[in-house]
Amino acid sequence: MLPDSSSIAVVPRPARVLPGEGAYVLSPATGLIHPPELAGEAAWLRGALGASTGCFLASGDGPGIELVLDADALPVEGYRLAVTAAGVEVRGGSAAGVFAGLQTLRQLLPADALRRGAVAAGPWAIPACVIEDAPVHAWRGVMLDVARHFLPKHEVLRFVDLMAVHRLNVLHLHLTDDQGWRFEVPAWPRLTSVGAWRTGSMRGSRQHEIFDDRPHGGFYTGADLREIVAYAAERHITVVPEIDLPGHVQAAVAAYPSLGAVPVDGVRTRWGGLSDGVLAPTDEALRFCADVLDQVCAIFPSPYVCIGGDEVPKGPWQAMGHPDPASLQGWFIGELAAMVIARGRRVFGWDEILAGGAPAGTLIGGWRADHGTIAAARAGHDVVACPDTSVYLDYRQGDHPDEPTPVGVLLTLADIYAFRPVPSELTEAEAARVLGGQAQIWTEFMDSGRRIDYMAYPRLCAFAEAVWSGPGDYAEFEGRLVSAHLARLDALGVEYRPLAGPHPWQTRPDAPGWPRERADREAELLELTKDIRGV
Repeated sequence: MLPDSSSIAVVPRPARVLPGEGAYVLSPATGLIHPPELAGEAAWLRGALGASTGCFLASGDGPGIELVLDADALPVEGYRLAVTAAGVEVRGGSAAGVFAGLQTLRQLLPADALRRGAVAAGPWAIPACVIEDAPVHAWRGVMLDVARHFLPKHEVLRFVDLMAVHRLNVLHLHLTDDQGWRFEVPAWPRLTSVGAWRTGSMRGSRQHEIFDDRPHGGFYTGADLREIVAYAAERHITVVPEIDLPGHVQAAVAAYPSLGAVPVDGVRTRWGGLSDGVLAPTDEALRFCADVLDQVCAIFPSPYVCIGGDEVPKGPWQAMGHPDPASLQGWFIGELAAMVIARGRRVFGWDEILAGGAPAGTLIGGWRADHGTIAAARAGHDVVACPDTSVYLDYRQGDHPDEPTPVGVLLTLADIYAFRPVPSELTEAEAARVLGGQAQIWTEFMDSGRRIDYMAYPRLCAFAEAVWSGPGDYAEFEGRLVSAHLARLDALGVEYRPLAGPHPWQTRPDAPGWPRERADREAELLELTKDIRGV
């Protein structure tokens, strides 16, 4: 039976869909036509569909699939997908637009076409339709924390593939923190021989003071990171590296004690709170930062380098006898920004750096509710909205009694779908500073790819639609999710959270959480952002 084109259920939701009559059926004889500039996109499509469908899309001039660049008629990431009984045309404003169209094309096929091998004989029918689409926001990112729990390279590559399915285009890779340093810097080898490993981890939220004694660690070689960058680029995803400085560096200070303002007790094993692992304001610490940024810029071609700058306690600087510890965070950010700019990149930092006067041209990550986004835009900075009360995917997603390690405020699937990157308080000119949104996956409570799957999906599907498609009807989205998209996630091997609550094997009775009420968290953030709100 051929598909009914009126039931097209694509995620994220396309801007315009015009159903047609009938379908185009892929077969081993189906060809693929493309200009040389789209050879990479053509190779991706052949790899994505060949093994599962037996249709390897040989080059040829016969009927089949044609890829076309049309920069004059379409936005950069926009596409027009036309399917008739005679063939398929994917037209894009750029290679990225064509690739977005191919992701939609793939979703029009039966879910088994998303598998890595053949489990069905077809028919591989694509419903006739015309789809015209383009993203609402340019920055559609996900921050992946590989510092708290190391994620092996193959899992990062898989995560990139899942991002591509959902037309997300920025992977913000959080590579260092108090609990681990995850990449090689040749001039500082102890960063990975010592700083990449800890003796144990907290189990559950820090309020319970439960620890295990299982060593944990890992790091990426320079070749690993270059592979991740190249793999992502082939899928039109930019990898933005984050090296958190001058705080959140206990792992580095454990490896090189002379870098720190005060001594630390090894690589940190506990979550949350502020660590005394803070860089000292010395020439050695600045040389260290320069060497690290040299390595970062040699590996990552991203126009942005995130230097963090968040949650820096002043106590260690006071303890070392500095006469003006309150000024040091702003001084450090200025020094780091100058290094980044000298290397031809733009600074990305969390909204705390606004308090010290972020340099012109800095991109701000607005994470403390909407306050950071509003303050950054009003100060004339570009900003990516990533408010913890809206898009932190480590926060609990239900009130089910078996929810694993329920922390933070409740962020249901519907809550994530309701996310709007641009706060309503901004003027039109200020709103233009908001480049888009970014979901955050902090991994204190996610010690494996399976745990990330559970916390990220299907909420990341809702987030992707919020930043690609803009406001929509949640009930209609949930209908598409249940009727079609969960089957795609199943085919892709994603161990997502069932809408009704966790499977028994997804619970964590050994790792208790700490739920928060939204009002309490919002009041806390209001107090914490006085300095950037001018209060």
